[in-house]
Amino acid sequence: MSFQVTVTWQGSPAPEGEFNRDHQVQFGSGQQVGASAAPEYKGNGELVNPEESLLAALSSCHMLTFLTIAHLKRLTVAQYVDNPIAEIGKKDSGKIAITHIKLKPEVTFADGIEVDRETLEKIHEKAHANCFIANSLADDTVVEIEF
Repeated sequence: MSFQVTVTWQGSPAPEGEFNRDHQVQFGSGQQVGASAAPEYKGNGELVNPEESLLAALSSCHMLTFLTIAHLKRLTVAQYVDNPIAEIGKKDSGKIAITHIKLKPEVTFADGIEVDRETLEKIHEKAHANCFIANSLADDTVVEIEF
């Protein structure tokens, strides 16, 4: 299995000594998203930035893995909402990276489905262990799950 996207940038007017960081990301599905650098890196705050994209990929992967595990356990999920946060910091090597990610999923199960905290924790742990985006992050990236 493999995946492909197309990232396209084309020069456009920018202040003297600068360049425009806006670009397009086209996914294999055909969907296209406007993207830029984060505003802190002279990008366009109205467009998606790479840091948000990574955070969304991790959150989405964790959610889909969680939903799969819950489904296999016959625990019907009615709603899943996550408001994750990523923090940029310096690694021991001195390189800037996303060093800490906090997933904050709120899971609502279908009426009549009772799930205790211990079971919920185990499902989240298993989801994290089996999420291939999480497994692709650097070993020193801290991923915390708060629920």
